[in-house]
Amino acid sequence: MTVITGTRPSALDVDAIRADFPILQQERDGKRLVYLDSGATSQKPTSVIEAMDEYYRTYNANVHRGVYRLSELATARYEESRVKVQRFINARSAKEVLFTANVTAALNLVAYSWGRENVGKDDVIVFTEMEHHSNIVPWQILAQITGARLEFIHVTDDGYLDESDIQKVLELRPKLLAVTAVSNVLGTINPVRELAARFHEAGTVVVVDAAQAAPHMPVDVQDWGADFVAITGHKMLGPTGVGVLWGRRELLQAMPPFLGGGDMIREVHLDHTRYAELPYKFEAGTPNISGGIGLGVAVDYLSALGMDTVREHERELVGYALERLSDVPDLRVYGPPAEYHGAAVSFTLADIHPHDLAHILDQENIAVRAGHHCAQPLMERYDIAATTRASFYIYNGQDDVDTLVTALYRAREIFRL
Repeated sequence: MTVITGTRPSALDVDAIRADFPILQQERDGKRLVYLDSGATSQKPTSVIEAMDEYYRTYNANVHRGVYRLSELATARYEESRVKVQRFINARSAKEVLFTANVTAALNLVAYSWGRENVGKDDVIVFTEMEHHSNIVPWQILAQITGARLEFIHVTDDGYLDESDIQKVLELRPKLLAVTAVSNVLGTINPVRELAARFHEAGTVVVVDAAQAAPHMPVDVQDWGADFVAITGHKMLGPTGVGVLWGRRELLQAMPPFLGGGDMIREVHLDHTRYAELPYKFEAGTPNISGGIGLGVAVDYLSALGMDTVREHERELVGYALERLSDVPDLRVYGPPAEYHGAAVSFTLADIHPHDLAHILDQENIAVRAGHHCAQPLMERYDIAATTRASFYIYNGQDDVDTLVTALYRAREIFRL
């Protein structure tokens, strides 16, 4: 078997970046770890790990509530992270940046707080066939509660949103559109700015799941023109348990709180409560302080690289991966060409079950995801139970693609294809 290796230059110094990630230094049976599951969760650089460790070792205290030095320092670092996120996504104000547990929590906040106040019987809620379950289930629950109607934008064979479906649902003047910026399965990069403009003309509120966009490309919420945008920390070098909901200030101000309790109040009496100003109205209870601080440092790391540079690196890398994978017999890749393709590449190999394939790849110390990727409607669309997904990031290079392809040939030999 001839193994072709990559020669194209990268927009990033991958070797230098890998050195920043302790977990990537490990080997198993003499084989280095090839981590290709950043679509599920990214690895963490030393700077993020040390920032969280420093919090617990040197200034662990609750935020917003203490007047002593440790609490004031914790509050300052936590709120600095909010400002970093604001700048990272180009929000108008840090008050529009709400910390949540993850994208799922952010989308549920919109569904329960904005949705219950604004969606009524026979109103139309639209989402697409390529959505993650996190951007499907909250809207189904909202429709069950309110009597709203669900409509869908289907996906074409080559992984794009069906334009004829878009036209049909626009005529219904839907109350809400929920759409992913980048598919976690197909890698399709959707035209968020264009969709937001078109649906706003129909009077629609636009909610964007940016979990697979924010780690990989510039996200400018003002340029996108959507009404709510959800991102998560753990896919963008940050810790688990912290995410962000950005919302238009005027919408957030009009929404009731999602959770009630401490830290989201201005004053509480036995018979009534006055709520805090944004963003704290939506941040009840003690937050994930170390997670927020870690997310801020992750934003620093990505900002230093430059998100345009990150996108260019991954565009070149995914282009190379699609090229190499196309040479593997019996392998089918799902999704559009590299120019319109994010960092996730999903495929099937003959009739090998994706779980079996992932197990074989793991024997080569290659970590990939196998399953329906929390996108079962999309699996049904393509009449498959599951795919294998290799999702790339800043610490991946063409050598990782070559290692993956070599292992896929080995899998073919094992299954005697």
